[in-house]
Amino acid sequence: MGFSVSSFSSSSSSSSSSFSLQHTLPPLLKRTASSNRRVCIQSCFSSVSYHKFVDFALDETSLHTHLLSSPLQEKYSSMKSKDGKGVLNMLSFQADKIRLLRSMTIETETMQVLDFTVFPKAEYDVPIFCANFFSTAKTNIVVLDLNPLHDIINQDDYKEKYFKSLMPLGLKYAEHFPWGGKLTSESITFFSPIVIWTKFTSSPQNYDILYSAFRDYYKVWLELIATAVKETDGYQISHNLEAQHRYLTWRAETDPGQGVLKKLIGDTLAKDLLRSLLFNGVDELGSKTFNDYFPHYHGEEGTLNKKGGIAGKSFENRPWDASGKFLGQ
Repeated sequence: MGFSVSSFSSSSSSSSSSFSLQHTLPPLLKRTASSNRRVCIQSCFSSVSYHKFVDFALDETSLHTHLLSSPLQEKYSSMKSKDGKGVLNMLSFQADKIRLLRSMTIETETMQVLDFTVFPKAEYDVPIFCANFFSTAKTNIVVLDLNPLHDIINQDDYKEKYFKSLMPLGLKYAEHFPWGGKLTSESITFFSPIVIWTKFTSSPQNYDILYSAFRDYYKVWLELIATAVKETDGYQISHNLEAQHRYLTWRAETDPGQGVLKKLIGDTLAKDLLRSLLFNGVDELGSKTFNDYFPHYHGEEGTLNKKGGIAGKSFENRPWDASGKFLGQ
C-alpha cells in the first residue's frame, strides 16, 4: 500500500509554535488553547475523504473509455475491521487498454488510506499509475507517481518517451511537497523523475494541493494511455508482461502497508487482499518468484532477507535533476 506507520512525525515548526503558545498563556487559557487545537486538528482530519479522489478518477476515466466492472468486484467490495470500527471499501474495473483499475479506501477513527492503482494491458508499455496516501490527524505519508514499466536509470529511450515532457509537472509539485526521506536503491528503480514522495502536516491547504496533484497526474496518465499504440510484436508484449509481473512481485512482498492490513483484518484476509486484488496478477502473469527477480534478498533456507536492499545506497534527497537526469549513480 506504500506507507509506513513508523514514519509519523509532527513538523518542527508546528511543535515550536505550540510550545511558545503553551508557555505564555495562563493555566485556564492553556487548557482551552490545547483543547481548541485538538478540535481543529481532528476537525480537519474528519473533513478529509479520499472518496472524492476515486470519484474524480472514475468520472475522468469514463470520459476516455468504457469501464467494465471487474470479476474481482464480486468478491472484493467492502469489509469491516476486526474491531468493527474500521471500514475497507474496494472497487475494481477493466477497460479496452486497462488490465485493472482498482482502489481501496480505509477509514477508521485514527487514519484514512487511499490505495489507487491502474495497470495497463501488456500490449501497452505505459507507466503504472500509483497513488498511495496515508493520513492521520497530524501527519500524511504520500506517494503519487507514474511508475515506469521499464528501466529509466540506465536507458534513456523509455524515459524520453514518457517523462521528458512531464518534468514541468513534477517540478511544479516538488515545490509544494519536499522529498519524504530515505529510499533504498532498489525502491528507487520503481519510481519516476516526477514522483511525489513526501510527508506533510495535516491541513486543508495541503489536502487541496494534493487533490490538485492527483487530478493533474491522473489526467496526464489518461492522455498517455489514450494515445498509446497497441503493440503487436510478441517479444515486446512478453517484455511488458514480465516488467509488470516484476513490479507486482516487488510490491506484494515488500509493501510496508501490509502490516496495517494484518492488524485490521488479520493475516489470512490481508494476504488474500494483497495478492488477489491490490497486486492482482502476481500469481497469474508470470512464474518467476521474488528470489528470481531479486536474488540478493535470498536468505538462508529460502527465507527473505529484509535487509537485502538496505545494504545499497539510499537516497535522502530527490535523485533527479530538473531535466530528469538521474544523479544517484
